[in-house]
Amino acid sequence: MSTPGIVIGAPCSGSGKTTIATGLIGALRRAGRRVAPFKVGPDFIDPGYHALAAGRPGRNLDPVMVGEDLIGPLYRYGSAGADIAVIEGVMGLFDGRIDDQFGFPARGSTGQVAQLLDAPVLLVVDVRGQSQTIAAVLHGFSTFRSGVRIGGVILNRVGSERHEQVLRQACEAVGVPVLGALPRNDELALPSRHLGLVTATEHGAEAAAAVSAMTDLVSRHIDLAAVVALAGSAVSGRAWSPENATGEPVAGAPVVAVAAGKAFTFSYAEHDELLRAAGAQVVAFDPLAEELPERTAALVLPGGFPEQYPEQLSANTVLRGQIGALATHAPVHAECGGLTYLMSELDGHPMCGVLDGSARFTPRLTLGYRDAVAAGDSSLYDEGHRVTGHEFHRTAVQFDRPVQPAWLLRRNGAEPAGDGAVQAGVHASYLHTHPVAQSQAIRRFVDHAAGHRDGDHCDGDHCDGDHRDGDHRDGVHPDRVH
Repeated sequence: MSTPGIVIGAPCSGSGKTTIATGLIGALRRAGRRVAPFKVGPDFIDPGYHALAAGRPGRNLDPVMVGEDLIGPLYRYGSAGADIAVIEGVMGLFDGRIDDQFGFPARGSTGQVAQLLDAPVLLVVDVRGQSQTIAAVLHGFSTFRSGVRIGGVILNRVGSERHEQVLRQACEAVGVPVLGALPRNDELALPSRHLGLVTATEHGAEAAAAVSAMTDLVSRHIDLAAVVALAGSAVSGRAWSPENATGEPVAGAPVVAVAAGKAFTFSYAEHDELLRAAGAQVVAFDPLAEELPERTAALVLPGGFPEQYPEQLSANTVLRGQIGALATHAPVHAECGGLTYLMSELDGHPMCGVLDGSARFTPRLTLGYRDAVAAGDSSLYDEGHRVTGHEFHRTAVQFDRPVQPAWLLRRNGAEPAGDGAVQAGVHASYLHTHPVAQSQAIRRFVDHAAGHRDGDHCDGDHCDGDHRDGDHRDGVHPDRVH
């Protein structure tokens, strides 16, 4: 038997899913429930708020990046020990990847995940500007696809008691139970920036206060007993396991330093878990203020918002020097923001100088799933390895000389283009991949770290080693802007 779950969906983005889902997680926890939080899709920000509310890691369920077959096992793994799971959806209920495989529910959509879990959907509807019309909306969603069950509705941003009364009558007319009605409350709006909400790590105490306020709101206006009664799932098979995914751990526990703190927050919980299962000693550090951990044998630089902190990152000259030396011979895995940190400079501020060139903040948002092929051998992949990843950035990089790309990827049906760079042990690109889908790449990375540990290592103010200039192959010059 799998943990009962409730999927929080909506007709469109901006309906209030994050407020409702986060508040519901907090309210159920406050009521004594052990709640497992999930987010549909590749989102890194919402799970941070979920984690604050639940007191356990927020996790993602993304059929596009990990495949349909792993959604059930990941759900079982992430909900182990919980009484109930809350799964926040993405965009509109049936919105997913836009590609040639058109169909419903779309791949990667909230509806697809609900169907794969056989979990009911609690639809959040922003009811501003409508009353009886909600009956048609609910009838459409309830009958559109038989495999996606609408178990109830949350009326969000209700204007008055009279407004709520009419809405409830309309919902009753089409047989959809109302599990809650929330008044308009603009004070709960979380701060946002160019890639969405400000992360919970950056928002600090204010994030905790916001989560508490959401919890209070949901506790007052949603029938928690009805939510618990509605929850369900039917997932068969075994739970996913990082130990099974990586195999026998390497010996010696090589230290893998993982950048964290306000500038580097875009990381999946399973990444560290897989590194540890592969035998690594994972040590988090904050590049804004700290140096590399002692005996660092490999480095992970996840995505995030380094473009918001260029002065502080640049001012940490000791760390920049350590990374520059380490990267000549040790494995380094950098995604998105991590790539920009490895460049010579970011918006005019000196960075690590591992990759010759510049990074700039731009007005253009690059966003979407990508099918990619490894353009060469690296500390993570063999040349030709295929992945599906996700891009999500407003920065662009320009290399000063030809590089070996990390990936060849397609954007919106265009011809394949190079992305990122492979240089010595460095694999850096804009592409985010899900670690569960690439568990053998993480094992390979730790294997390389163990090999580096047996020879050279970084300790204190310097890194010992042969300091090669890198194995620079002839490659394409990525003279383009993302």
